[in-house]
Amino acid sequence: MTNPVRWIYLLLAILGGILPWQANLEFMQAQGGAGFDIQQFIADANINAAARSLSRDLLIGATAVSIWIVVEARRLQVKRWWIALVACFSISFACGAPLFLFLREARLKEMEMESGDPS
Repeated sequence: MTNPVRWIYLLLAILGGILPWQANLEFMQAQGGAGFDIQQFIADANINAAARSLSRDLLIGATAVSIWIVVEARRLQVKRWWIALVACFSISFACGAPLFLFLREARLKEMEMESGDPS
């Protein structure tokens, strides 16, 4: 039987890749289409208390989960885990974190099959 949670993680990874990049493309267009101005992006992400709250929350949460990805991937010997970490930094955290959970679920199922526990 397939695990529906695994496929939900994959859907979230896809949405986490598309939706933040829609906003990034809007940001670049608003800047005159001259590319991604990281200094302006950081300035905009800190423009008021609400934006600073979200930025800091994301920074701390993403840092903690990125560390967990490395530790958990090594502990469980998750295949291709590094792709999720690269996605966290190159696409979006909202893409990379659920992608890792998708890969982790696959590994847990593999381990379950190896142990003979078909739950």
